[in-house]
Amino acid sequence: MQRIIVKALILPWLRWISYIFFQKKYLQGKYFDKGLIGWKWVLKGIWFQKILGFNRKIPFPCHPNITISNYKNIIFNPDDLNNFQSPGVYWQCFKAKIYIGKGSYIAPNVGLITANHDFSDLSSHSIGKDIVLGEKCWIGMNSVILPGVKLGNNTVVAAGAVVTKSFEAGNCIIAGVPARFIKEISIS
Repeated sequence: MQRIIVKALILPWLRWISYIFFQKKYLQGKYFDKGLIGWKWVLKGIWFQKILGFNRKIPFPCHPNITISNYKNIIFNPDDLNNFQSPGVYWQCFKAKIYIGKGSYIAPNVGLITANHDFSDLSSHSIGKDIVLGEKCWIGMNSVILPGVKLGNNTVVAAGAVVTKSFEAGNCIIAGVPARFIKEISIS
């Protein structure tokens, strides 16, 4: 009964008001069509982003404790808006792009870094290199993906790994510092 009231009375109002604060293209897909979790993100986003000012300029709901250097350089499917709800994720993409394949998951406290500091002048950054995550990848908690890394479909990055090179073949688990191939996984 409560769910019917929410869907009939509150959801149309929330949908209308959310379009004032966030771009409509991000407020669709599985988290909005098949349940209420997306709308909970919207309510939190309105409060934390638009009223309190955390990540104010981001056009989609996101956790207040993430850092996004340039949201325009992150390419993702709206069905994967969940990746912006994990606390502590650092999206450093001001000099290159980050591509997230559909169905990929990014755990809390992950760093995605497209440009390192220039070793000869630490106040500036080196040339940025794109990061590409294939479809259905899982990036474990506290791991770091460094500039230019490309991960193939179905790649699992173990928690705490530092990925310094590409694993474009996919269908594997990688772990360690620096990350190395652990084992192949079969997808049925």
